[in-house]
Amino acid sequence: MIAKQPDLQTVLNKAVAGERISSAEALTLLKSDNLTALGAAANAVTRRKHPESYRTYNIDRNINYTNVCTAVCDFCAFYRGPKSDEGYVLEREELMQKIEETVKLGGEQILLQGGLHPKYKLDWYEEMLREIKQRFPTVNVHGFSPPEIHHFTKLNNLSLEEVLSRLKDAGLGSLPGGGAEILNDRVRGEITRGKVMTEDWLNVMRVWHQLGGRSSATMMFGHVETLEERVEHLQRLRDLQDETGGFTAFICWTFQPDNTEMSDVQPLGAFEYLRMQAVARLFLDNFDNIQSSWVTQGLKIGQLALTYGANDMGSLMIEENVVAEAGTVHYLTLDQIRDCISELGFEPQQRNVHYELIDADHQAKSIEANRTWVEEQKQAAAAGVYQLS
Repeated sequence: MIAKQPDLQTVLNKAVAGERISSAEALTLLKSDNLTALGAAANAVTRRKHPESYRTYNIDRNINYTNVCTAVCDFCAFYRGPKSDEGYVLEREELMQKIEETVKLGGEQILLQGGLHPKYKLDWYEEMLREIKQRFPTVNVHGFSPPEIHHFTKLNNLSLEEVLSRLKDAGLGSLPGGGAEILNDRVRGEITRGKVMTEDWLNVMRVWHQLGGRSSATMMFGHVETLEERVEHLQRLRDLQDETGGFTAFICWTFQPDNTEMSDVQPLGAFEYLRMQAVARLFLDNFDNIQSSWVTQGLKIGQLALTYGANDMGSLMIEENVVAEAGTVHYLTLDQIRDCISELGFEPQQRNVHYELIDADHQAKSIEANRTWVEEQKQAAAAGVYQLS
């Protein structure tokens, strides 16, 4: 006998009421073209979880300390092999300058990620973290995705516990969810070589959470995965969150194929993005926060995402290199991010990595600093001089 497919409205009503939906029910939602119903249900769940009058954003900078990587990822336009003439490692002083610029613009965090560099041992990273914390003690280092951490264990022949404990002691504040792509080994084996597989990605997060750390979770979709494999990805995240409670937020975005080895893949549009995010909001009942991905979707869809399950506009993203290398370049000013929130009837509020609100005086200074910086950038561009490092 063929199992009866769950009814769409029944599943939506269940999720809105706060009941946990199954993988089969999530698949029903992902197969539905009723985007309006999905969005309304996701928005209802968001408003139940976040009845407050505000929606949030943060100010940080994505600093890629190196683009040298021993892994081969067909979907990545950013990495360079160890023998490439285009490989780089940021000089320490340039890294510090980038952090200083971020602080001046009101940022309290940096997103620090790189490739899987074959040369540098763990003490090199510890030294970098200690210098950052010495010079910028209030800045949270949201750094080193699970593929990097797993790489550190192999390169140094150390356990996950020791690697993560040492990095934490040196100043690592939180872990980004990068490198998740789709948490399914068939998918990972098809699009990458020499990179962490599903269980090891999850275990990096598990151990970090057991050490008291917090992290974000991500999904890059729209390449070789099936709808069932997307649901499997969400299920694995939800299961780990049940176990540890260490994830602060979920962020999904569509694969950007330009300039990659997978440039023949037809990119997904806004419909698919909004549907995926809405389903994530309905399924990930133990995640408090969902971030909009305006970096890949642009201003209007990024704003619309706040009515499709997101309660956070994500980062100002003073600097972004990885997605930009794939040809997708969306930049928003702080005023534009705040306006996106205000136009929907919410108060824009700056927050930190723990989703705690930043004090009003700091926010006011951030707004003024960013307006001044935007004007300086415009003047520099008009003169043919770009000031941003």
